[in-house]
Amino acid sequence: MSTLTQSPSTPADEHEKRFEPPSYRRPLGIGRDQVVQYAVLAFLAVLVLAPILPTLYQSVRNRPLYEAGGAFTLSGYTKLFTDAGFGEVALNTLLFAGLTTLLSLLIAIPMAVVVVRTKLPGGRLIALAMQWPFFISSLILGFGWIIMYGPAGFVSIKVQQVLGSVPWNLYSIPGMALTEAVALAPIAYVFCANALRQSDASLESAAQVCGAGPLRILIQVVVPMLRPPIVYSAILVFSVSIETLSVPLLYGQPVNIDVFSTFLYRNGLQSVDPDYTVLGAASTIIVFFTLGLVAVQARLLKDAARFVSVRGKVTRPRKLDLGWLKWVSIACIWLYVIAGALIPILGLVLRSFTLVFTPLQSPLKTVTTKNYELVFDSDNYVQSLWNSLIVAGVGSVTISAIAVLAVMVARRSAFRFGRAVEYLALIPQSLPGIIIGIGFFWAFALAPFGMGSVLQGTIYAVIIAFGMRALPSAFGSVAPAIMQIGGELDNAARVSGADWVMTFFRVLRALVTPAFAGALVLTFVIMLKEYSPAVFLSSADNNILGTTMLSLWTQGRAGSVAALATLQIVITAVFVALAGLLMKGKHHA
Repeated sequence: MSTLTQSPSTPADEHEKRFEPPSYRRPLGIGRDQVVQYAVLAFLAVLVLAPILPTLYQSVRNRPLYEAGGAFTLSGYTKLFTDAGFGEVALNTLLFAGLTTLLSLLIAIPMAVVVVRTKLPGGRLIALAMQWPFFISSLILGFGWIIMYGPAGFVSIKVQQVLGSVPWNLYSIPGMALTEAVALAPIAYVFCANALRQSDASLESAAQVCGAGPLRILIQVVVPMLRPPIVYSAILVFSVSIETLSVPLLYGQPVNIDVFSTFLYRNGLQSVDPDYTVLGAASTIIVFFTLGLVAVQARLLKDAARFVSVRGKVTRPRKLDLGWLKWVSIACIWLYVIAGALIPILGLVLRSFTLVFTPLQSPLKTVTTKNYELVFDSDNYVQSLWNSLIVAGVGSVTISAIAVLAVMVARRSAFRFGRAVEYLALIPQSLPGIIIGIGFFWAFALAPFGMGSVLQGTIYAVIIAFGMRALPSAFGSVAPAIMQIGGELDNAARVSGADWVMTFFRVLRALVTPAFAGALVLTFVIMLKEYSPAVFLSSADNNILGTTMLSLWTQGRAGSVAALATLQIVITAVFVALAGLLMKGKHHA
């Protein structure tokens, strides 16, 4: 009878057992990576389509969505182009958005070129000063401009005493456009400046060899290469101008100048008996118009490869010397920063500490802390401050995490619908904030099982709407950082048997942390200064700083508005400063 003998195990066998690739359960043949990827796709689809589909439905329904019954109708579109005066609204909107875009580019492009490509004394400080107006809400900037440059503003009265009249009219479309351009110019500046920093300077060197002077090089070589960022930022600024509510509401409403956003605000929120069909039709037109702008942007940038100047061999740029023109450039930049942003903000802060702020009487005679006492003695005002902090804090963490997942699915996986995930994450940048507010208002009215009634009028509804608004910015902040991580790390993990989920948590998580932190800071600032969706979603008990300031301004309580605005500015400055200190030296991670 033969006996079975067991061969002794070898060290190689023990090594293979010790490093045996991990196995994962696949119920119904579906891996956990697919579960996560489809979950991200489904979540983004619901988040993005929730405000859009009800808006389209309301535009062809003759009753509000929260009422039973109703029938198909196109009367909303008919009324828009006949009885509602929508043609004048559309013209005002195009004039306002077009002039804002033009002024923003006229401010941003020359300054980006001068700061990045020329020798400027104090260039680093100037570069920082050009960007900090981004952290200030256009609503707060509008309050500051009225306090300083309005008909009864501090600067306006001083100029009138000297010249006999004020040579500007803030309550006009050019006045609205100039204020909005000051707020939006940093966006165009950042796009152009980043493109210039990454481009190859060999073309400029070749022009110098051919005898071209610094000014000619800037005009004929540098600026033409900026077409992609100029087109991108121009369409982005134009889209933001169409949807902005603060400046048109503050400047236009007193003189009956309506644009898209104020038309929706007046006919939806201020109307005693709003026509929701007309409101839905107007919202639908704006949605398709802004989505069309994104399509135009993609088409214009289709041949952007013609402007590529970053190659494998990159030359170090030599900054050009503009001679005496550099002092003119410095003067223009500081004029923008000081007159456009610093003086209005300083005026707001001073107004918050005075009872009367006018050059006709020394502000020192009415110095007081009463405005702050009124704010902190009111439970509603304190609650709006806490609500804003909760919305920005909870929302920024949640949206930054979602953005990281979305980028991982779209750019670092083999998911068949990865491109759809990216599109869904970026679509909200083309949706006006007030449309998002109206859309979610209707979405909650249609939500099944009473879910909408649970969310409507709560801080959770505001977090959802603000988060949707901030998602494209978070995605755009995270994507470049993740794409810089080499794909060989993913491949090595896969060879070792790790699936997509394990690869992220074991290999990429630490490398993605700095990108997550950057997105966190950006989304916190965006959500803290956001307000327009909350106009339709917040209630009396769940107001945020923006809606509270708008309400107080309409009541003529400028002192309380200035105090709340100053608090928001201080919170933003402290948060950005602390974030900068914590992230200092960690960008290499």
